[in-house]
Amino acid sequence: MEYVLIIIGSIFVNNIVLAQFFGICPFLGVSNRVETSLGMGAAVTFVMALAAVAAYLIQYYVLVPLHIEYMQTIVFILVIAMLVQMVELVLKKVSPPLYQALGIFLPLITTNCAVLGVALLLVQKELELLQSVVYSTATAIGFALALTIFAGIRESLELEDVPPAMRGLPIAIITAGILAMAFMGFSGLV
Repeated sequence: MEYVLIIIGSIFVNNIVLAQFFGICPFLGVSNRVETSLGMGAAVTFVMALAAVAAYLIQYYVLVPLHIEYMQTIVFILVIAMLVQMVELVLKKVSPPLYQALGIFLPLITTNCAVLGVALLLVQKELELLQSVVYSTATAIGFALALTIFAGIRESLELEDVPPAMRGLPIAIITAGILAMAFMGFSGLV
């Protein structure tokens, strides 16, 4: 039951984008098309899951024994950068169209505060390894869900008669706010 609560809480109640406001840059930048959003969500999920394992192992088997916990932010950034480079190479080889569609946003996963934030939250919450993987994967799925829903809404808005002053970023920000309020309705679940 504990893992179910972690999953529901991470995806819906404490959504990393809509409730905690981490990862806003890719949320607004990559959410123009559903296909791109799904690809970015999958890449972030993969990186977050691997980053959780790496962060846990590094924290408890390197930093704590050596009493250099103060280095965790720098170390986690380096680990995340390495993982993103790996994902970038794999996507370039396996799916060139997705690699091209993600463009500059793929390397930006390195600086996506959602990925670093989750790695740091895992240590702060003192989760065990399996809990860390479940939490980070569910958080990334929540990120992907928010990104995909938002992209679908933005695609639909392109077909609507939006006043000229509201086109583009203004209507996107209003839509994101409404979507965040909708996700707040899940807060009674956990």
